[in-house]
Amino acid sequence: MTRTPQVDSGMVEAVAAMVRDAAAEHLVPCFSGRGFAATRKACGGLVTEVDHAMQEAIARSLAEAYPEVGFLGEEMEPAEHRRALERAETGLWCLDPLDGTSNFAVGIPIFGVSVALLVGGVPVLGLVLDPVRDELFTAVRGGGASLNGEPVTVREARPLQRSVGCIDFKRLPRSVARELAAAQPFHSQRNFGSSVLEWCWLACGRVDFYLHGGQNLWDFSAGSLIAAEAGADVATMDGEPLFAGDILRRSILAVADRSLRADLAPYLCPDPDPGQR
Repeated sequence: MTRTPQVDSGMVEAVAAMVRDAAAEHLVPCFSGRGFAATRKACGGLVTEVDHAMQEAIARSLAEAYPEVGFLGEEMEPAEHRRALERAETGLWCLDPLDGTSNFAVGIPIFGVSVALLVGGVPVLGLVLDPVRDELFTAVRGGGASLNGEPVTVREARPLQRSVGCIDFKRLPRSVARELAAAQPFHSQRNFGSSVLEWCWLACGRVDFYLHGGQNLWDFSAGSLIAAEAGADVATMDGEPLFAGDILRRSILAVADRSLRADLAPYLCPDPDPGQR
């Protein structure tokens, strides 16, 4: 009987090497000035030849090292995503080969690569590489989170009015976005354009909470584990477990301290236009 490979420091190191090698070959040279082609997906998002090259390189390396584990990458077709989830008996690699493609394409140095291993529908290993700052965030379920091998934890508790949050206003329900913009109950907010890095910046104490109206599985699979292992309270905007129901797309509210969830709740009113989620 085929079994999921053991998740340990050796696996983390092996996957990290795969991601670093792919980034060194495909990602860093293009960002440093080599040209690349870019197109629009059917959903309107930007995709470049670098996204595809990164996915192909990492998928190939993972398949060679762990042939018994399934694979799901952002640049696969939606029907392939569903099939990958359905066939993940011995685990599933979930890859975002280049998160922050729009930043990458215009020269903004905020983008990352994310890999998670899901077993039984939940992440047991998460890895995010920021190739510009050479920051590697990792976590194994039950083993804490680290940045370049050093443990990280979320920021100490502080009141909402003194907190800094990552908020993607574009993807929030309109009513929620209007309410937050009008009231601004927090000290300040940022949106950096790379979900996988924003999760990690919550994990290492750079922000206090993370609010997003709808992320895909490859956006949150690794980062949510890293944040949770660093001490964050991770759930949907409604307070539901992130890895329940249809996990291919979920809203996000992750907080460094649970009190922030209660403080933000009055501003997260139901959306009269569900199509805006």
